[in-house]
Amino acid sequence: MKTDDFINLLTNDSRVKVRFGRVFAIALAIGVVLSAAFLLSTIGIRKNMAEMIETPRVVFKLGLTLLLAITATRLAFRVGKPGISLHAAALTLILPLAILIAGLAIELMVVPEDAWATSMKGHFSVFCLIFVPALSIAPLAAILYSIRQGAPENPGKAGAIAGLAAGGIAAAIYAWHCPDDSPLFLATWYSIGILAATAAGFLLGRRVLRW
Repeated sequence: MKTDDFINLLTNDSRVKVRFGRVFAIALAIGVVLSAAFLLSTIGIRKNMAEMIETPRVVFKLGLTLLLAITATRLAFRVGKPGISLHAAALTLILPLAILIAGLAIELMVVPEDAWATSMKGHFSVFCLIFVPALSIAPLAAILYSIRQGAPENPGKAGAIAGLAAGGIAAAIYAWHCPDDSPLFLATWYSIGILAATAAGFLLGRRVLRW
């Protein structure tokens, strides 16, 4: 390979990386805004959020879902870049899982055993199962579109990661409405909604992320 050709190759590769990062950021911002707008135009923010946001359970719920959204989105960003290791970014997903397990342990120690089932069931589990996947649609479309501009090596895996990120974003947004604050509820119904978004991402990724 001639020197000029090598320089042109590096330049083009750099442009692709810059373009991918810009597309990812813009598309993600649009997806998040659309998802938040959907929440505000339908069920809205929790009426007593100004008071409840100071309580440990609500802080835990908001913080954990936001942490999942950030770590999963970071992983999704790296999926679109070929040749980049996902190992370190994937390991960061252990952090929200570990925090959730710690929260569950504390909840089980604080709440009487006969109230565990009630705390897990909550009052609006159906709402959670509907709105977390629904709120993930716009972020999922945005992330899949962005990753498609990159070069994912495994379409199904990339789609699943996109779905996980979208589910995390949706959960972080829905948490501003949800009146069920128990970590038991969070671990059950939020997780189901996020897994649904992840599965949808996997199925869509296999179709739309093929080279």
